[in-house]
Amino acid sequence: MITKKIVSIIYSVAVISCVSCNSLAQEETSKKNIDAWLTKADETIKLQKQSSVLSFTTNSNSYQNIEVNPSKTHQTIDGFGYTLTGGSVEVINQLSSAKKEALLQELFGNGENSIGVSYLRLSIGASDLNSSVFSYDDLPTGQTDVTLSLFSLSKDQALVDMLKKILTINPNIKIIATPWSPPVWMKDNGSSIGGSLKTEYYGVYAQYFVKYIQEMKKNGITIDAVTPQNEPLHPGNNPSMYMTAEQQRDFIKNNLGPAFQTANLSTKIIVYDHNCDKPEYPLTILADTEASKFVDGSAFHLYAGNILILNNVHNAYPDKNVYFTEQWTGSTGTFSGDLMWHTKNVVIGSMRNWSKIALEWNIANDAAFNPHTPGGCTQCKGAITINNSETFTRNVGYYIIAQASKFIPQNSVRISSTESGNLSSVAFKTPAGKIALIVLNDGANNETFNIKYNDKVATTSLSANSVATYIF
Repeated sequence: MITKKIVSIIYSVAVISCVSCNSLAQEETSKKNIDAWLTKADETIKLQKQSSVLSFTTNSNSYQNIEVNPSKTHQTIDGFGYTLTGGSVEVINQLSSAKKEALLQELFGNGENSIGVSYLRLSIGASDLNSSVFSYDDLPTGQTDVTLSLFSLSKDQALVDMLKKILTINPNIKIIATPWSPPVWMKDNGSSIGGSLKTEYYGVYAQYFVKYIQEMKKNGITIDAVTPQNEPLHPGNNPSMYMTAEQQRDFIKNNLGPAFQTANLSTKIIVYDHNCDKPEYPLTILADTEASKFVDGSAFHLYAGNILILNNVHNAYPDKNVYFTEQWTGSTGTFSGDLMWHTKNVVIGSMRNWSKIALEWNIANDAAFNPHTPGGCTQCKGAITINNSETFTRNVGYYIIAQASKFIPQNSVRISSTESGNLSSVAFKTPAGKIALIVLNDGANNETFNIKYNDKVATTSLSANSVATYIF
């Protein structure tokens, strides 16, 4: 029988051990140094590691705090990146072999000079940032191919080849794909612009998605997710298609979901893929239990609406994921304005509102913002401008994503962080156990603040209109 004395001894040892563990944890925190990487809106510093050493201390002060709490966890991150448009592939292929290799390593590698892009978006067929409009089953007017016997990825061979190269650099990169338009013979207006999918082709179009996923897989490319239509409420682009929430719901419920199930595909179906001003669109689909069972989540852009809508959709259906899939920087924008707005909304904003990804628009184009389709975007600025066969320029979109992608790999988990005044923040715990904290100062003055972690503080300052990523 255990005596009271033995119980007392065991309890005392446990208490001492617990105190010792806490002391060790506090001591470990106090020894931690913090690396800081900075980008300033005035372009004097771009993704530079800072030489000053920050450390945690027990010293108290009256500065504002950004408190990081790793015990409060949120969503798991799938990645940060861009859309690899056909136009991006075209201009990157204009680089010499050595320069192209260097650029792809810089974008997708994990070396000291790489930014670790971990997520890509593709167009199924052409987007408006291709040189020409095409699908994978184009036919002369009046002809149809309901068996999809003529389906071919050949018009996207250059993109397939580049993806194969990217996968040798980062085999774990995740890919989401979306069509701008189905083959025009499936549409009620027979045009690549606007129109809607004819109901008699819903089943055929579902098989079109299945064949695309299967053909990409034959090339060693895994499509992790699809959305049924890019910007379904914007039928004026070239290519484009109008698809109401009810049409998308019925297509998923009756055709796309069952087709994926029959083909034993694990590719996720993500709905909407348009602006934050119409949350009723994804909510209409998620409210239908038969459609919803095939749906992983909802995707958003922010050309209209408020990023907080992602949180509202998450709260309505917390078992469904949220994704931020597109935002472009334009030819008339400024480095300063775009760095501040996109970092606050696309990176910090989407992540604080449950998104698993944050994607800017196209990776690359030329100095004249080409290529694009007739009627396609003439002002979209790539993250990279390809100047000639030997030189390229890193634009603001590069740095918006790099401040996150370089430090926050796939399967990182968002953890709690506070915000204060002009300081916006988001924090993550990486699979390696490090903390990555992004802080944006979009005020007009320098801000001094504490990074507070495990009851210790590290005091630092952030220049006006700057973003820093702190690693510890």
